[in-house]
Amino acid sequence: MNEKVLKCLYDIKCSIEEIHSFFIGRQQRFDEYAKDIILKRAIERNLEIIGEAMSSILKIDSEFP
Repeated sequence: MNEKVLKCLYDIKCSIEEIHSFFIGRQQRFDEYAKDIILKRAIERNLEIIGEAMSSILKIDSEFP
């Protein structure tokens, strides 16, 4: 697999793990997310990273599953 694709997949994995870590010790509920602006921004940024990584992957390999 292309080294750049692997890097993007690693970025996606790290972002998912980071989002998950934000909820250690708190409930995964929308109201928890909605009332905490710092949590919202952190999750939104990780979702941007995931989107950018997927976009890069698809530019490299448009047939990527």
